[in-house]
Amino acid sequence: MNIIDSSAWLEYFANSINAKNFEKAIEDTKKLIVPSIVLYEVFKKLLKETDEHNALEIIAHLKQGKVVNLDIDLSLEAARLSHLHNLAMADSIILAIAQKHKATIWTQDSDFRNLPYVKYFPKK
Repeated sequence: MNIIDSSAWLEYFANSINAKNFEKAIEDTKKLIVPSIVLYEVFKKLLKETDEHNALEIIAHLKQGKVVNLDIDLSLEAARLSHLHNLAMADSIILAIAQKHKATIWTQDSDFRNLPYVKYFPKK
């Protein structure tokens, strides 16, 4: 199973130099898990850079995966992981979901570097 971090989705849709690192995981929608916080982060960023219609078209791609909402157990685990690894809220939620679903996080966010369940590609 794979989780694509917000930074990786944005690279993919911008077709940047790092996009190729995330293509395979993004396009394998049967193994794709999308934390609802990632939908929020990507949509928010897209609204700043484009119009709502285009942002919603891109969000439709994310929704091809299995969307996972935050529940009580994930909230508590995310808080524990945030405390343990000094992570921001969104990152700790993503990590908690990855651990629950035994998924790999694909990212270029350096906050995830050296954590379990992560394939990190430095931003170029």
